[in-house]
Amino acid sequence: MAKAYWVSAYRAIHDPEKLAAYAKLAGPAITSGGGRFLARGMPAEVYEAGVLQRVVLIEFDSLEQAKAAHDSPDYQAALEALGDGAERDLRFVEGA
Repeated sequence: MAKAYWVSAYRAIHDPEKLAAYAKLAGPAITSGGGRFLARGMPAEVYEAGVLQRVVLIEFDSLEQAKAAHDSPDYQAALEALGDGAERDLRFVEGA
């Protein structure tokens, strides 16, 4: 089974306090769901049509595991805490 990667790019942060509340809940929810944080922060460099925005990369053993972590009650509580505090592009990508 191929690994899966949760890729989240923050297009805008509207409320840093809501983002902090989200992070406090989301980290434990993701790791308890089997996620391993590989990278998070601002890009060191951007190329081509790249945009300078915060990126989070999380590895899971499978797509099913990533989806289950996202849909878990604990992660959904984190999303509720975030509310309209940030605009993000979130996607799951299967590994080769």
